[in-house]
Amino acid sequence: MRFTRRALLAAAAFPHASAAAKDYAPATPAPGAIRYKWNHGSICAATNRDPRIQVIAYNEDTIILRENIAVHWEAPFTYLLAGADRALLIDTGATPEEKYYPLRPVVDGLLRRLGSLRGKPTLPLTIVHTSAEDVAQNQGVTQFKNRPETTILTAPQGSIDLGGRLITVVPTPGTHKDGVTFYDRYAGHLFTGDLLFPGRILISNEADYLASLARLEAFATAHPTRWLLGGHIEMSAVPGVQYSTRTNFKPNEHVLQLEPETIGEALLHARRIQGKATYSIRSEFILFNRVGPDERGDWPADLPTPPVTINLR
Repeated sequence: MRFTRRALLAAAAFPHASAAAKDYAPATPAPGAIRYKWNHGSICAATNRDPRIQVIAYNEDTIILRENIAVHWEAPFTYLLAGADRALLIDTGATPEEKYYPLRPVVDGLLRRLGSLRGKPTLPLTIVHTSAEDVAQNQGVTQFKNRPETTILTAPQGSIDLGGRLITVVPTPGTHKDGVTFYDRYAGHLFTGDLLFPGRILISNEADYLASLARLEAFATAHPTRWLLGGHIEMSAVPGVQYSTRTNFKPNEHVLQLEPETIGEALLHARRIQGKATYSIRSEFILFNRVGPDERGDWPADLPTPPVTINLR
C-alpha cells in the first residue's frame, strides 16, 4: 500500500543502528519528527479518497497510524513501537471490519519491514489498549484474533520489554475506570489515550482523574519526556475552538503532540472545577465534569475571542 511504503521510506531517512546494539534507554529522547499534516477528511465522507489509514514514521522504530476521518469521525491514533525482539501496538482504532479499516494488513507490512532491519522475517507483536472500555480505541483488535506470534494484554501492568526498549505502564483512571498511560523511555513519549489530548476530555470520576494527573505529572518530572501523544484530535488550531462531534471534515486541526507542561495545566483547571457541574475551555483541550460534551456557555475571559464560532459552542 502506497501510504505504508511512504512511511517506511521516511523511516529509512533516520540513522539506523543495529537494533541489537541500539541504546533504547538514552539519557535524552531519541530524535524523531511528525513531518506531515494529517489528512483532514471531507465534507462528504462518501467522496473521500484518502488512504483508510495514514501512516507516519516518527523515527525508524516508532510508527504513528491514524484512522481516516471519513471511516470514523473520531479518527483515533494507533502507535507501533519496535524494540530489538518484538513490537508493541498501542490501541487498535474504532472500526472492526478490515475492508473499511485495514489495520492488520498495514501492521503486518510494517512488521515485515521492521523485522527485515533486524534480520528476521517479521517481529512478534504485543497489543495493548489505553482503555478496554473505550470503543473508539479497541475495535480493531478483532482483526488480530488467532494471528500467529501475537499476544493481547487485557490488563497490562509494570513494564513491557520489547528487547531493550522498555514500555512502562502507568495507571491513569479518571476518564475510564481501566485507563492506563504508556511511557516509552526511548522516544520520551507518554501515550495518554483519552486522559489528556487536544480535544473534549470527559471526566467520569473526578477523584481518580485528579490523582491520575498528579501521578502523571510526577512521573513526567522524573523521566525524560518529550511529548504527550493522545488518542484523538478534536481541537482546531485556533485556541479553545473544538470541532463538532461527528464531523468528518477538520481542515485546520490542532497538532497531535502536547508539551509535558500540559499535565500541570490540566491538573490546575481540573481542581478548579472539582465538585461542580461545569466545563473548562483551555487553548488545547476542554475538560467536562458532570456535564456532557454538548454543554455550551460563556467563552473564558483569559482566551482570545475566536475569529469564527462555526463548529463551536
